[in-house]
Amino acid sequence: MEKKRLKIVYLTPALYMAGGVERVLSLKASYMAENYDYDITIILTEGKDKPLFYPLSDKIRVINLNIGFEELWTCSFLKKIVVYLKKQRIYKRLLTQELMRLRPDITVSLLRREINFLTSIKDGSRKVGELHINRANYRNFDAEGVGIVKRLFSKFWMSELVQNLKRLECLVVLTEKDREAWAEISNVITIPNPLTLSPTQISPLTEKRVVAIARYSHEKGIDLLLEAWAKVEQQTDWRLDVFGDGDRTMYEEQIDRLQIDRQRCQLHGRTSNVEKEYLSSSLFVLSSRFEGFGLVLVEAMACGLPVVSFNCPWGPSGIISDGIDGLLAENGNVTQLAEKMLVLIQSPEYLSQMAEAAQKKSERYRIEHIAKQWKKLFEGLWHTK
Repeated sequence: MEKKRLKIVYLTPALYMAGGVERVLSLKASYMAENYDYDITIILTEGKDKPLFYPLSDKIRVINLNIGFEELWTCSFLKKIVVYLKKQRIYKRLLTQELMRLRPDITVSLLRREINFLTSIKDGSRKVGELHINRANYRNFDAEGVGIVKRLFSKFWMSELVQNLKRLECLVVLTEKDREAWAEISNVITIPNPLTLSPTQISPLTEKRVVAIARYSHEKGIDLLLEAWAKVEQQTDWRLDVFGDGDRTMYEEQIDRLQIDRQRCQLHGRTSNVEKEYLSSSLFVLSSRFEGFGLVLVEAMACGLPVVSFNCPWGPSGIISDGIDGLLAENGNVTQLAEKMLVLIQSPEYLSQMAEAAQKKSERYRIEHIAKQWKKLFEGLWHTK
């Protein structure tokens, strides 16, 4: 008799974008399909007819329900509620049909719109939630300084969310700090993101170059990095290169305002070869105001770079052992961020020592180690069905 394969369905909005969640899901699902022979289907709601950004195993099926929640991006707050409720009804109906047809053993929600109704679908699967952002910034409604309707909606939404999360078999978060943040939920476990690079070499640490990989958005703190760099460049002949998606206009203006040397500080678009940029640098810096995990830290460490980061909620302190394989600065303290960079820039021996420890630390995040943790969770749930 043929052995029954574990059947898993993942639910996520889209796979056409170059985001961290999309990258991690594509890697994890492909690894488990190829190495564990899991029967995996990914169900999407957005990006119909758009190509997948990251490679995905041919063994994985992709179903796009084409709901179009992205229309909400252009709606006013009140209209958003009406459109959202209509699309939610359609999504619930179509997703129920698919899950009843597929009959998976485990359904994994990346905790978007389906979390509101997923546990009510009686398809026989165990329901697991996978959260890629810290609690404080999950579905942040920017409640400060807005109308009472929005504040009440935000409060009601969080209360409903907690009740829905309690109904899951398990909620998986990326860091221990975030596990502690969901104190009212007893079924929370921690599994970090896997390393998405497999570098075959490490940086020789010969280039006088600091690198940052981040979107040009408020939460990534490029403005704070530039403030810190304005202090660093006065005491060194190193350069800073930043790579990422988004509008750079305000940051370019900030460079001029701070009178930063443009010959030694450049803002670039997204790179198609991030490994090359790590390998041609000698220090990585992360200036985020908050992080779900901080995958770029692990990537840089795997390429043999020491790292300097704000100790922002919640990822960096879970990855970096301060003073051993990286340096943590007080969150938002640009003077301290500058000082930490200069400590390593001005001490090649310390920089080299820290780089070696960083590369060693990154090993624990290799996909084969992280996938084993998911395998243990999935097969434990499967065998107790």
